[in-house]
Amino acid sequence: MHDATTEPLTIPASPAPAPAASPLGAIGPAADALTEVLRQGARSLLITAVEAEVSQWIDERVGLVDAKGRRQVVRNGHADPRTIVTGVGPLSVQMPRVHDRRPPETKERFTSALLPPYLRRAKAMDELIPYLYLLGVSTGDFPDALQALLGPDCPSLSAATVTRLVAGWQEEQQAWSRRDLKDKQYVYVWADGVYFNIRLAEPQDSRVCMLVLMGATADGTKELIAVEAGIRESEQSWTSMIVDLKHRGLVIDPKLAIADGALGFWAAMRKVWPTTREQRCWVHKTANVLDKMPKHLQPDAKDKLHQIWRAQTRKEAEKAFDVFIETYEAKHEGAVACLKKDRDALLTFYDFPSKHWTHIRTSNPIESTFATVRLRHDKTKGNGSKKACLAMVFKLAQTAQNSWRKLNGHELINDVIQGVKFVDGDKTLAA
Repeated sequence: MHDATTEPLTIPASPAPAPAASPLGAIGPAADALTEVLRQGARSLLITAVEAEVSQWIDERVGLVDAKGRRQVVRNGHADPRTIVTGVGPLSVQMPRVHDRRPPETKERFTSALLPPYLRRAKAMDELIPYLYLLGVSTGDFPDALQALLGPDCPSLSAATVTRLVAGWQEEQQAWSRRDLKDKQYVYVWADGVYFNIRLAEPQDSRVCMLVLMGATADGTKELIAVEAGIRESEQSWTSMIVDLKHRGLVIDPKLAIADGALGFWAAMRKVWPTTREQRCWVHKTANVLDKMPKHLQPDAKDKLHQIWRAQTRKEAEKAFDVFIETYEAKHEGAVACLKKDRDALLTFYDFPSKHWTHIRTSNPIESTFATVRLRHDKTKGNGSKKACLAMVFKLAQTAQNSWRKLNGHELINDVIQGVKFVDGDKTLAA
């Protein structure tokens, strides 16, 4: 009878890589003592985890025997070695094989969830590549940069490989832009239009506006909702985006939208999401107001603007609002008019939980993300085409999404959904 005793997963020892000059200077080669300790620890963890996975799969079928009492699901040696690129360098692994002796119509094939077939890179590596791309590392420099981080024996990440990955982002973006949203609800949404230069386009098409929409779900998680190439920041472009979201299942209007006051987004939103309330971005508004004032007055004016949105109650904010108007209206009418026209929309946040104020007073969640995306464009002098630009913006924003933090006080979001009334950020008690 064939014995099904456990054979250890074998991971051949990797020779220590020779020192190499580092294109990143201070980073240095990865072949140091600490890195080798980490790699050995990774091997040990991988052995333990995969052995447990294989053993459990076989143990669940221990009762499957033939007429002679022989077990039908047993070990069958190891597959050929393959190299997995991980965050601590490449690991050469040999997966144990499992043999199912039953007839073809009943036999099963073991597939590891940890090391699925054809896996060559850990997920973290697929996130590292767009991150390096974001920092301005060109495709031709990727092999040197990755060897400095992962060691000179790092395979399968040539410039051609990276180019294929970048091309694959376009297909990924297209599939993502058609995904089903019927189970989604976004309580808050942030909108912005971000401009990028296109190198290989006619002069009239050399600057493209990416319309970006992100939202907060019912559990407080921030997500990227949509990224599209629009015609400037027009009402029609925003309407097209929001209507498409509704047709894909996003049928519940957000409770609040946050954006700059100059966008065509607002006209589109009022048509498609008529119940959504409006919050103007205080960062944009402050910049727009100060731009209409002489520089020597800007520090004092900025302080007075901060006193408005930092006030703990709407009444205090209204008082600070009036102080600004009375101080500057006589000589700086343009700046005061810019502030006054959005007075109500600038103070909407007082009707929502105070723990959410830091998130909903500005469109900073988008601004901070795309500051780094713009950095990539500055280093590369822009994308060659609109399609490539859209794919890059999508992938970099999606990668950045992994570091977005939940809303403070996310446990209060359900109260917002249920329509509980908040006054000066505090929940009111029913009479």
